[in-house]
Amino acid sequence: MNYGIPRPAARFEPRDPQWDEKVRASFARQGVMGLIGAELADVWPGGCEIRLPYRENLSQQHGFFHAGITSAVVDSAGGYAGFSLMAPNTSVLTVEFKINLLAPADGDLMIAVGEVVKPGRNLIIARGDAWVVKHGKPIHCAMMQQTLMTMHGKPDSEEKKQ
Repeated sequence: MNYGIPRPAARFEPRDPQWDEKVRASFARQGVMGLIGAELADVWPGGCEIRLPYRENLSQQHGFFHAGITSAVVDSAGGYAGFSLMAPNTSVLTVEFKINLLAPADGDLMIAVGEVVKPGRNLIIARGDAWVVKHGKPIHCAMMQQTLMTMHGKPDSEEKKQ
């Protein structure tokens, strides 16, 4: 269900013909998203949607999703939006982001959507938005702007770093 949340159209051509499998495999290896129970709901060239059901242990003292959780989910949505456009034999790293918390993240489900604004060979500018759904109604709770770095010659692999 989309809850009326705007979804950007695919506007870019990926550089890797295996972009979808690459993004999904990387997300599956991301420990923090697994730890908090986030799931990759959808990915398209230059875009990504991640969903996270509410659990009490993801909350702050008022019972809302913690800002750190919100930030992590929207950062990953923007990061995977950018990664979907990167060439083979590369990986992605966030080098900067700014997030505005617009409303308390008080809901049963968080939905984060990342979108590439400007792709580049080395740097990609992305944006992300997060909504919480409460009683079936989406509330825009955060917006982010992000800079991603393409790590050339460093494939996103299953090998653990020593």
